[in-house]
Amino acid sequence: MINGVVGVIIWTDRLDVMTQFYRDTMGFPVHSVRPYFVAFEWGDMRFSIGMHEDVSGKTTESERVMINLGTEDIQEVYKNLVAKGVEFVRPPEQEHWDGWVATLRDPDGNTLQLLQQPD
Repeated sequence: MINGVVGVIIWTDRLDVMTQFYRDTMGFPVHSVRPYFVAFEWGDMRFSIGMHEDVSGKTTESERVMINLGTEDIQEVYKNLVAKGVEFVRPPEQEHWDGWVATLRDPDGNTLQLLQQPD
């Protein structure tokens, strides 16, 4: 039986650029570094970036997979990331279900979404 998600890996051919983005811009603490793989601490799960021989260049289908990043203060996270030069596809907006959502892309074009659950 599957009992949950234990990690996410984004494959890339630009490990340095992607590591810098997730470490320095997004603020993910590094858990471990290997020559072709970096794992970050991400709550109870692992978020990793790795080199893969079958992956090259930016994604051509950025909407195929979306990673939701939880926050309790979407406005503050949004302001901090904009100050670091992150361009958002969608600024924070309140949804009909009362939560807040903002959408951005990483350097490879993968879609990330900040998600603040309703109070």
